[in-house]
Amino acid sequence: MSTSVIEGAELTAADRCDRCGAQAYVRVTLASGFDLMFCAHHGKEHADKLRQVALEIHDESAKIK
Repeated sequence: MSTSVIEGAELTAADRCDRCGAQAYVRVTLASGFDLMFCAHHGKEHADKLRQVALEIHDESAKIK
């Protein structure tokens, strides 16, 4: 299975990390159709495993300066 990094609907300040509640910068869409949201820290921490299970990854972490 290949994972694509896509341009989807932008994440907003209302989108929160499922791990810690910080602002989400990464949205991962799974085969089940469910989305997981991660802050930049947790998205990076779990990136290898997420690539293995994700259909799509929308990553806006480059917005952080």
